[in-house]
Amino acid sequence: MAILNEQSSDQAIEISLSVPFHSEGTVILYEPDSNTEMSSFAIHRILFCARGRQDSSEAYCFAFTCSHGNTAETAIFQCHIFKCDSPETVVKILQCFASAFRRVPKLSSIRSDSICSDRSLTVGTSVKNNEQVYAFEASLDIKEEDFRGNFTACPKDKDYFKLRCNIEKMINMSVQQVSNNRELNIERCFGLLISPGRNVKHGDMQLIEMASMTKFLTGEKTVYHISGQWNPNDPPFEVLNTETPRNMRVYLTIAVDLVVTGIQEPVRFVMETKAKIFPQNERFWYFSKKPLYEQFYLRLIEVESENIKDHIFDVVSLESSTQLHRKRMVLSLNLSQGRRPVDLSPSTPGDAESNSDNDEPLLSGTGEVSKDCTETELAGWADVLSKWRQNLKQRPKGLSSLVRRGIPEALRGEVWQLLAGCYDDRHMMETYRLLINKESPCENVIQRDINRTFPAHNYFRESGGLGQDSLYKICKAYSMYDQEIGYCQGLSFLAAALLLHMPEEQAFHVLVKIMFDYGVRDLFRNSFEELHLKFYQLERLLEEQLPELYAHFLDLGIEAHMFGSQWFLTLFTAKFPLYVVFNILDLFLLDAMDTIFQVAVALLMMSKSDLLALDFEGVLKYFRVSLPKKYRTEEMARQLLRTAVGVKARKIKKYEKEYAAVKEEKQQENPVERLKRENKRLLESNMRLEQENDDLAHELVTSKIQLRKELDTTEDKAETLGKELLSTKTSLVEAEDEKKRLESEVGQLKEMCRRELQRTETEITRNNTIISEYKQICSHLSTRLEREQNTSKEAVEQLKNLLKGCDHCYKLLENQDIFKRGSQKKINTAKTTDKAPELLDTDKQIRELELELAQTKLALVESECKNQDLTHQLNTALQELQASKNTWFHKTLSSIRDAARKEIGGTGREGKEREAT
Repeated sequence: MAILNEQSSDQAIEISLSVPFHSEGTVILYEPDSNTEMSSFAIHRILFCARGRQDSSEAYCFAFTCSHGNTAETAIFQCHIFKCDSPETVVKILQCFASAFRRVPKLSSIRSDSICSDRSLTVGTSVKNNEQVYAFEASLDIKEEDFRGNFTACPKDKDYFKLRCNIEKMINMSVQQVSNNRELNIERCFGLLISPGRNVKHGDMQLIEMASMTKFLTGEKTVYHISGQWNPNDPPFEVLNTETPRNMRVYLTIAVDLVVTGIQEPVRFVMETKAKIFPQNERFWYFSKKPLYEQFYLRLIEVESENIKDHIFDVVSLESSTQLHRKRMVLSLNLSQGRRPVDLSPSTPGDAESNSDNDEPLLSGTGEVSKDCTETELAGWADVLSKWRQNLKQRPKGLSSLVRRGIPEALRGEVWQLLAGCYDDRHMMETYRLLINKESPCENVIQRDINRTFPAHNYFRESGGLGQDSLYKICKAYSMYDQEIGYCQGLSFLAAALLLHMPEEQAFHVLVKIMFDYGVRDLFRNSFEELHLKFYQLERLLEEQLPELYAHFLDLGIEAHMFGSQWFLTLFTAKFPLYVVFNILDLFLLDAMDTIFQVAVALLMMSKSDLLALDFEGVLKYFRVSLPKKYRTEEMARQLLRTAVGVKARKIKKYEKEYAAVKEEKQQENPVERLKRENKRLLESNMRLEQENDDLAHELVTSKIQLRKELDTTEDKAETLGKELLSTKTSLVEAEDEKKRLESEVGQLKEMCRRELQRTETEITRNNTIISEYKQICSHLSTRLEREQNTSKEAVEQLKNLLKGCDHCYKLLENQDIFKRGSQKKINTAKTTDKAPELLDTDKQIRELELELAQTKLALVESECKNQDLTHQLNTALQELQASKNTWFHKTLSSIRDAARKEIGGTGREGKEREAT
């Protein structure tokens, strides 16, 4: 460890280490950037594990020895050294190793480990005693760079994001546990991934750079926010960076791997959405910036741990609400003769849930109900049903507790019929067949209502389909069967809920029982007198059990009929998800109308904090939009039903007597007093309405003034922009003209420069010719000089030969040393001037020629230097023209050209004069 610690700076490899929590697991080394598995070591092959001394530099290190090979003869032992960021990390890792060495898992736990990645969650599947389901809500938001160093939210149109190509993006995901069981702690984010398409394999996801992970508290829940930068220009994202054709969308999958305390492997939350890719310069005027929401259900099984405080879990499955919506349910049990299976699968998320997170109400028929149940539940129901079939008129013991826990979906149709008392329905079936062939005065109203009944459910969505046809027949038959009531709006929702569990004839029979035996039809009679009684009872329950909320409603003027009429008339079937609807019908068929009161009070209890913070309009909108959406998750629905079962509604009869007494008192009192009181109430209502009207009028006027100001500002801005546009167009035309003129001048300048260059080349050629001629002259002069020298020598020799005959002259010449040459050449030459004139003339000519040659060479050098200066000035002028592009360059160029002509002309004249000389 000490040796390798010293070499760590040169040979260390950065890794991420995963330690299992039992002895059958494997220690895995990951490459930290790509999360690629580098190596693995089975726990049972690790022989020894230790840390470095705390008082040395090895305090940051730990090591383990691992064997490789199946036999003792071939075994190889390797020691692996690891260095951590701090000694505390070393302690934690060794504790993990110690737990893994000690813990021997059970067979079921090992099996769960081996298949946990392949198992999938089906809503409603049996949950074992040591299994728990945790519900999470995740939101997805995509932002794009605005070229000012910031990121702005991408527009979202219904179910798809609007993205622009070739722009850096920021992916933001928030994860929050929404279930009320023990909150799981998310330690860190293991990676943020993205891929085009949907149903993408884990290996096809692309890891992007993670910028940050933060967490903050919202109420009592912790929200984890993960963000990362995404560059769509990378090759794997070509589909997401290419403009999509019109009326087409592309799918996009984004995932985040989270490390949860107590879970060995990271948990991956996957969100799928659609996107439309626009050009980079596209501008969006009207759009929504709301993020995409998704529900996740994490099923965990707790494994045994030696430390009681430690909670260790295995992941059984993790599924999103989108995945659950895709599943198609088929009834596995035919519990009654002649029963046909019904498709209970709701619409896909792109249809029914597309508007679930905006301000639109939740569509009726939304949600999914699973038919799975545990073997224990099935055994309990089988025992109860066997006893019940022996005596149909008496409910068996233990039925109430089973119903309150929820009737299994597969058994719901039969149990509903038995609870409603539909034992022998042959007579009712015959009646139904006769009624559907009769004409009803309510046919137009029924036809209009069935198109709005459960539009989010596939069975009733198609106009003229099997579902709508069956629903139309049941409503029409009941309108003829109960002619006093006929058809009432909202009756179709109850009939639709029954149709999802049984054939038409049986659904009609149960509907009749509910209307007559359970007193629902009384709500529609006598100008809804019974319904007003229910409102009074509900308000009294609210006053008793939720006094703060009751006082708040009283201050706002919120009355029970404003939110409770639909609850009583449709038995909660119109707006709530199907899972809630079916469970409420379970309890209603068991306990009759008391169930509606219990559920209503439970809804108000669970929404108390939200309602207390809202005004009049906010409360009504909350009941209409937000409240049904709150129970889209199965966990929230179960919590609602548990709360409803616990609500005490024993004083319902007492409140009924109070209502009757108040009503009787009103009837017995003096009509004048009653009218005065009614008049006073109407005056108060009128004053309140007038005040509201004044407030609305003031708000309307204020809004109009504000809109007028904004319109004027916008018009002024538009006018200013129009003027700027016109000025810009004019400047553009002028700039184009200037560009054309400058281009013409540049062309002329290039032509002039070309001519000057040709003339300069011609001058250089002429000067070269002159130089060559001068060289030829010098060569001729040299040749001539040599001839003259030879001639002079010959003349001297002849003179010597002539003077040899005269001794006096010869001696005289010898004494004068006339024939000597050398260092005294000039003196001798001067003495013999009178005797050798031709020789002197020749020397003089030679000196003159040498001087003229030197002057010619000097003039040539000067000419070449001036030529270089002119070329440099010409290049400088061209550069200045490219930099400034102004007309002053012509004057400078003209002066340079004149100066060059003068210089070259003077040089030429000097050359000609020399040539003439």
